[in-house]
Amino acid sequence: MADHESLQVPHSGIKEELVRILKEEGYISSYKVNQNGKFKEISVLLKYDNEGEPAIKKLQRVSRPGRRIYVRKDGIPVVLGGLGINILSTSKGLMTGKKAREMSIGGEILCEIY
Repeated sequence: MADHESLQVPHSGIKEELVRILKEEGYISSYKVNQNGKFKEISVLLKYDNEGEPAIKKLQRVSRPGRRIYVRKDGIPVVLGGLGINILSTSKGLMTGKKAREMSIGGEILCEIY
């Protein structure tokens, strides 16, 4: 939202999987895991169109530590009529809502992106 070209975040397994999904879905240009001393960090190159509009219009956290949101396989919501994605934490790892519906598994809705 601040029109930066890139960002760095501290590394964790869930953050790396989240960035991998964003790359697969076309919301970011690329990412790389860097070793910075004894700590790892993830460098993310954000994606913009020709007019300078960001690919990610809105990223909203759904499930929070104080209020976890879990859904069954048939209760996974569709974001913006299918134009956006939601990311779920399932027993098979992090995946988009569409992939979770195909695999018939539910989980915790982490965020919605469009």
